[in-house]
Amino acid sequence: MAILSTTHEDITVGTLRGIPGSDLRDLIDTHLRMPFPFRTNPHEHRVTAGVEKWLRKTGLADESWVPEMIARTRPAQLASYNGPEMDSGLLQIVANQIAYQFVFDDRAEEVGRQGPGRLLPMLEESIAVLRDDASPSTPLGAALADLHRQVRERCTPAQAARWAVKSREYVHGLLYEAVAQADTAPLPTGLCTSIRSLTAGVEPFHPLCEAAQPCELSDAELHHPVMRRLARLSADAAVWIPDLYSAVKERQAGGMINLALAHQRAHRCSLPVAVMLAIRQINRTIDEFVGLFEEIRPRLSPSAVGYAEGMAGWIRGCCHWSRTVPRYADTAAAPA
Repeated sequence: MAILSTTHEDITVGTLRGIPGSDLRDLIDTHLRMPFPFRTNPHEHRVTAGVEKWLRKTGLADESWVPEMIARTRPAQLASYNGPEMDSGLLQIVANQIAYQFVFDDRAEEVGRQGPGRLLPMLEESIAVLRDDASPSTPLGAALADLHRQVRERCTPAQAARWAVKSREYVHGLLYEAVAQADTAPLPTGLCTSIRSLTAGVEPFHPLCEAAQPCELSDAELHHPVMRRLARLSADAAVWIPDLYSAVKERQAGGMINLALAHQRAHRCSLPVAVMLAIRQINRTIDEFVGLFEEIRPRLSPSAVGYAEGMAGWIRGCCHWSRTVPRYADTAAAPA
């Protein structure tokens, strides 16, 4: 594939017109490359009920806004699309964690808009639970502690430790996001994507992809430079794709940490042009993932192949989920 320009001058009017429906979602669907076929997990319906039960058990559903938000985000559906081959037990953990992160992220965004410092008690509790196994004092902390228990019961000690480390990075990322949102200075695109990679919360799920395999990966496979690059590419593509579909929602809410909006600020262009620039960046990321995976695949064990396929599943799953989830319905109403 030829290298595409990252400037907006070569995105002609013809690129943005003549697309069936002429809305932003059609623009994305037309130009975004998705080499991984759509798949779902047969346990999705059971896991959907399990998420609702778990939210009630932990007390998170007691907040009046949570059930409606869960209905609009469909965490079990996202888990199903991302992990079509997972058994029902592991898929339930993934879906519970997705639901928890949606609740945690929305609450952190609300609190962080009042000032980054107001986030500290909330984040401190999470870090204490993940790092020191401390007793929680809030429903969010109790939900995280229960997730930590589920992960330790299902995963190997090394996998559970990696899950905790990546989850702490996600918690820290929310503080960085709050600081960036509070700053009036323009946010550079590179800094925006760096923060986005943390707040996405994708990498905590990679150890669960490993847990779905017959064997634990060797250190040589897990820490191989190509495998580490695949993990980075997977996390970036998996969160940048939802950024395309959420750009309208984020712009209306004054959000800063979004790939499409970062391109709009950097190039001072319209949102459709910014979305096209973001699509080109995502397409290059996916192409690199596919090429590197094909290159290293013959040298990997079956479990390592399954692990990398699990990371690819997050790219595919986030794409198909973002297209239809009610949370991003505004995309279909935005003209291209």
